[in-house]
Amino acid sequence: MNNKIRQNPRLSDVLIMIFIGITVIISILPFLNIIAVSLSSKEAIISDKVTIFPRGFNIESYKLVFADIRMLKSMGLTIVLTLIYTVLSMIMSICAAYPLTKDNLKGRSFFSMLIIFTMFFSGGMIPEYLLVKELGMLDSLTSLIVPGMISAFNLIILRTFFTSIPPSLEESAYLDGSSHIVTLTKIVLPLSLPVLATLSLFYAVSRWNTYMDALFYITNSNLYPIQLKLYQVVMNSMVTDLTAQEGAMQTEVIAEGIKAASIMFATIPILIVYPWLQRYFVSGAMVGAVKE
Repeated sequence: MNNKIRQNPRLSDVLIMIFIGITVIISILPFLNIIAVSLSSKEAIISDKVTIFPRGFNIESYKLVFADIRMLKSMGLTIVLTLIYTVLSMIMSICAAYPLTKDNLKGRSFFSMLIIFTMFFSGGMIPEYLLVKELGMLDSLTSLIVPGMISAFNLIILRTFFTSIPPSLEESAYLDGSSHIVTLTKIVLPLSLPVLATLSLFYAVSRWNTYMDALFYITNSNLYPIQLKLYQVVMNSMVTDLTAQEGAMQTEVIAEGIKAASIMFATIPILIVYPWLQRYFVSGAMVGAVKE
């Protein structure tokens, strides 16, 4: 019967697969076009012949990007910033989510509603800027870490996962004299690796892709994250200054190629992280944890 079902998939399954395939193609094509433009010659880009394959292959755009020491510094700063932000955000989320799973926590419902409230309402851009200013965090990396260090959405996901862990595991630990901290670190967190990896990736991608807070809070160019540098490259006409060089390179590189190369330069590092965490994106981590 199972083989028959597999050999004759339902029409709904076929439609779902077609829809997913089309969605994947639509998502990948712009990315392939950016790669192709970054590796194409000036003539091919000007004549609009570049689709998803490079035309007139060259890497001069990447040479200019890597020759910009400011871009390299921004990349290094962003990597460090993302690591610090992700670690602190996960610590804050864990410390907030775990107590909210305890029935004996006084005011648990109030705190939960307070957290959910922040998902729908906020003070706004101007009050947030004034708060960061009054706290003396302007022109410092703390302004890129502290304001968004915890996500209410991620916190709720983590709390829900903690709630799904069988209470008998924690009860057994308490009977053996284990404290809450030991139970959290020795039992709860090891069983929560899938959700921890997923939320860590959410936090890391969020920090990596954000540039608006740096645009508002940072005026020191030495503290620009890579996305703000990319924003300047893409949006400002200064990108044309990079092509005003003597020699053959001038005939091979134009602004569009440099923009595409800059986008790839800022995108590839975060994409490399996905395969390392993919193995944690699985279900059934709790199977067999408790025997009936």
